[in-house]
Amino acid sequence: MSHSSETRRVHAFRNDALGHDDATALAERVRRREVSPLELVDAAIARCEEVDPALGALVHTRFERARETAARSGAAGPTAPLAGVPAAFKDNVQVEGSPMTMGSRAVPPNPALRDGPYAPLLRATGLNPIGTTAMPPFGWTAATERQGGLVTRNPWDTDRTSGGSSGGSASLVAAGALPIAHANDGGGSIRIPAAVTGLVGFKPSRGRHPDEKYSAQMPIPLISQGVVSRSVRDSAAYLTAIEAAHRPDGVPPIGRVAPAPERRLRIGLVEHSPAGGPTDPATVAAVREAADRLAALGHEVVETPAPVPASFREDFIAYWGLLALSTSASGRSLFDPDFDPGLLDPFTAGLARMAKRRLHTLPLHLFRLERARRTFNRRFGKFDVYLNPVVSRETPEVGYLDADLPFETHLERVSDWVTFTPLQNVAGSPAVSLPTGRSPDGLPIGAHLSARRGADRLLLELASEYEAAHPFDRIWE
Repeated sequence: MSHSSETRRVHAFRNDALGHDDATALAERVRRREVSPLELVDAAIARCEEVDPALGALVHTRFERARETAARSGAAGPTAPLAGVPAAFKDNVQVEGSPMTMGSRAVPPNPALRDGPYAPLLRATGLNPIGTTAMPPFGWTAATERQGGLVTRNPWDTDRTSGGSSGGSASLVAAGALPIAHANDGGGSIRIPAAVTGLVGFKPSRGRHPDEKYSAQMPIPLISQGVVSRSVRDSAAYLTAIEAAHRPDGVPPIGRVAPAPERRLRIGLVEHSPAGGPTDPATVAAVREAADRLAALGHEVVETPAPVPASFREDFIAYWGLLALSTSASGRSLFDPDFDPGLLDPFTAGLARMAKRRLHTLPLHLFRLERARRTFNRRFGKFDVYLNPVVSRETPEVGYLDADLPFETHLERVSDWVTFTPLQNVAGSPAVSLPTGRSPDGLPIGAHLSARRGADRLLLELASEYEAAHPFDRIWE
């Protein structure tokens, strides 16, 4: 394990079977029989065992099962696009034989008797999951910290958060323990961890993937399934591989992703969000640098006000509360018959209490969220893409969003930091965090690009063009 005491940086990159390759390169090496799926999974398991004590990212392992899958895959020969590549599930999809606890003590760790709707799709891409990664309780917050001091750390600096809610997956991929891992996003949960750990985090349009049981009943669907990866081509390869097994609903297939958009784009630059405090100088500087680079590639970048009303923060928090209240009241049917609401963390319990007090205001909040969705999608007559920060400030230290914090403190902190990303969840539109900048102390800063619902391919092509012109920093360099 490479570990610098000065920067508290941890990674597992070395010259083993995984090497420094991304998932696309590893799948190609498997196809050429330069490396076997079993060699890849053994290397991933060894790397996870090496770095996870420092990172706290794995909550359940299925190493022997992954080895058996790899052995079968190696004998049969690769068929799926990402065949043989090790990965992991996040702790909020139902996987036969594994517990799904949603990061909460209230959900008992009972192994699922069958797969949910999403797990077979991930496997159909050829990825081989070696276990399940950590998340904060029910994914409500933007740091992967659970009750009792259970923390997932950032491999760039283990004193900092790895973000949330897909922080366990991001931590392992950024550290090189896995080349790619499952993530999902209901308010920034793919994009925020990607931004703070130096990864690509692509949130697909609503309709690309089926919902798990607990999210299928939401009045406003928020959650998109995807991955965190180290390259744009890996995120594109995963999304297009899914399409071989699942027809998207209400959006066109992504299909082939070109190395760049076929035309130059008009990009709206937003530096500050009315839904939160001002963006800090380091983050503004990183986003402006990304804007300058996009302009140098020939795109037209125009400063513009945020496409979101100041009421959005209050409206989204109210909706958050409704979902927490539903979780608290319906946990036995949604998650497990032995669900215990008495074990809910302070943030979930506080959100539910807040929602119960304010139920009479909910119709207004839902109306305004629906209006924000329509307004955002209409703005794409003026712009092809929006560019803005992912979060408002540099990466906070572990403990800033502790799971045992008083509710009011936690709510104020998370809603002040997460001011940009929830809009795309409400709108159902695609968005991506790219690791375009670094803070003065060397930590990654992400730039955020979003497009209208269904324009996933356009966004992937723009991201690919950016990456080719400005390769992303690597943790081992």
